[in-house]
Amino acid sequence: MAQMAAKRRNAEEAVKKIRLPSCPMILTRLLREMRADEPDFVQVAKLISSDVSLAGSMLQTVNSPFYGLRVKIGSVQHALNVIGLRNVTQIVTGLLLRDAFQSRATKKMQAYWKSTFRIALVNACLARALVVSDRDEAYTFALFRDCGVLAMMSDVPQYEPLLPGAEICGRRAIDIEDERHGINHAAIGYYLTKSWFLPEQLCEAVLRHHEYLALPAGLSRASVEHVALAIAAEWLFLRKIGRAESPEWAEAGAFALETLGTTEAALLQIVQGLEML
Repeated sequence: MAQMAAKRRNAEEAVKKIRLPSCPMILTRLLREMRADEPDFVQVAKLISSDVSLAGSMLQTVNSPFYGLRVKIGSVQHALNVIGLRNVTQIVTGLLLRDAFQSRATKKMQAYWKSTFRIALVNACLARALVVSDRDEAYTFALFRDCGVLAMMSDVPQYEPLLPGAEICGRRAIDIEDERHGINHAAIGYYLTKSWFLPEQLCEAVLRHHEYLALPAGLSRASVEHVALAIAAEWLFLRKIGRAESPEWAEAGAFALETLGTTEAALLQIVQGLEML
């Protein structure tokens, strides 16, 4: 217990040295509106529309094959009416995370977002097909799962992110990061998601997503499912782009399949026709 408390204190001290992007005001206001007894859709539409770039990106997402809407959405108000405030807020949250790091964009960050958005789409697809998690919450988790990597790329000297599923001499990425930098991307991601007021089950899943072989007993079922879904989604993504089976899947695949109540063949069947990859 004392060792865990000391580790948490060390993590808190390390994270203070990293410039985590603060929760955008627009998201704070959106979340406040979501918690109201009677959310004002008109006010929400005005709030999102006030940022032309954000509104445009949100509409592009809503009109993508991911949502499969028969009618093209032409305004934020229309999107709210069709897919609802909660789903719109999930989309906006992911877009704001990307924008929060735009000023520090590098080729590595661009590569990160290219793969992360595709993994998030697979994650959401699996959640819907397997009926184990809310589709849009699964999408948001996949976007934020490794957000600590972005912060470390930005502010930790000589930090080199490891590729999805990478292992060095059988060791986990977070263990290597702890040894080299005194902090790891899962811990940083947890602090960022907490400061952005994401649901607790998402924050806990971000913190624990590399601990699949020894997850805490008190972790919620929703958090465990988020961890398992993202492991499966990453494995499917890597196969799709021609990467060899990841070391992480070799270690965590059995956990993911058991948690999700499925098989490798069934997972491959679910994403077989996905054009978004």
